Amino acid sequence: MATTKQKAAAKRNVKKAAAAAKSKRTVAHLPKKTRTALGKQANKVKRQKASR
Repeated sequence: MATTKQKAAAKRNVKKAAAAAKSKRTVAHLPKKTRTALGKQANKVKRQKASR
């Protein structure tokens, strides 16, 4: 189990990574195959969360 400090750090890291991805448009520059895979993975997680 992660400590409170670790959880807070992880949240910060996610926010930083999201901001960097937006500014650099990292996803848009990825190969089509990788983008498709990322989309499918996101949908899978979305579906899992919805079914809980």
